[in-house]
Amino acid sequence: MSFLWFLLVGLVAGWLAGTLVKGGGFGILRNIVIGIIGAMLGGFLFDLLGVNSGGGIIWSIVVATIGAVVLLVIVRALKKA
Repeated sequence: MSFLWFLLVGLVAGWLAGTLVKGGGFGILRNIVIGIIGAMLGGFLFDLLGVNSGGGIIWSIVVATIGAVVLLVIVRALKKA
């Protein structure tokens, strides 16, 4: 069941990041991948800042979305370079 939640958080975070950064989603599979990688990046960044990243499903989605937005901004900057 936790794997299902992990995928759900990845999907929501990827969709939110795609909406915030580019104005649209990337399809369900890419949204999940972006959200999962973003969750790992967000957790890493929050740990570096000393912010506790535990706190339930909503907090997990927030952290994953922030990480996914950072990931998309970096990818977008690298594509322009």
